[in-house]
Amino acid sequence: MTLIDRIDISRLPKHVAIIMDGNGRWAKKQGKERYYGHQVGVQSVKKVAEAAAELGVEYITLYAFSTENWNRPKEEVDAIMALLIDAIAQETPTLMKNNIKLEVIGDIAQMAKENQEALKNVIEKTKDNSRMTMVLALSYSSRWEITNAVKEIALKIANNELKPEDITQETISCHLNTKKYPDPDLLIRTSGEYRISNYLLWQIAYSELYFTNTLWPEFDKESFYEAIIDFQSRERRFGKTSEQVCIK
Repeated sequence: MTLIDRIDISRLPKHVAIIMDGNGRWAKKQGKERYYGHQVGVQSVKKVAEAAAELGVEYITLYAFSTENWNRPKEEVDAIMALLIDAIAQETPTLMKNNIKLEVIGDIAQMAKENQEALKNVIEKTKDNSRMTMVLALSYSSRWEITNAVKEIALKIANNELKPEDITQETISCHLNTKKYPDPDLLIRTSGEYRISNYLLWQIAYSELYFTNTLWPEFDKESFYEAIIDFQSRERRFGKTSEQVCIK
C-alpha cells in the first residue's frame, strides 16, 4: 500500500500551514551558497502545492518571508525577493492549470514597488481559480499582525464604532490578515526545529503541530502525505474529553 492509499480523503485538513525551514542548511550540506537552497526550495513549494490540490486540501499557507528576515544580509534578502517574484511569475501557468488561487498576507508595503505590482498581477490572474487557495505569508509576523488588529479595533472604539464590552474573539479574528480563511488544522515545520517563529500565533490555537527533520528542499509529495497520515492518526478534542468528542 502506498502512502497516498493510506490517506482518508474524508478526513483531510481543510487548511495546512507550513514553515518552510532549512534551505540554507541544505545548501551548506551541498557545499553551495544559501541562495542555491532557496532555489531548490521553490521546487518543493511546487510539489507540495500540487500534492495538496490533488488530495483536496482547500487552503495552504506558506511562510515565505518573515518581517524578521529583513534583518538578514542585504545580498541574501535581495536574492530571496528576486527569486520569489521570478518563481511566482514562472509558476503562474501551473497555478492556472491546477486551478489554484494565489493570495498574500503580510506587510508587503515594505517590498519594492515592482515586486508589489508583480504579486498583484498574479493575484489578479488567479482570482477566479477555485480548486485551492495558496496563501504566501510575505513580510509577515504574527505579532505585527496582532498589533495592527489592536490598532484598528482601538480606532473604531475612539470613533464610537465599537464598544469595548462588545469585543469578542471573533472581533479580533475579523481584524487579522487571515480573516478570509479558516484557522489551520495542521501546521508543518521542516528542518528539525521545534518552534513557531512568530507565525499565525492566534490562528493555530487548536492546530495539530507536525515537526520533521527533513530540510525544506528535500520535502516532497511523499513527505506531505506522511504529515497528513500523522494528522489523521490524532484525536482532535478542542478542549473536550475523548468521550465528549465521541458523542454523536
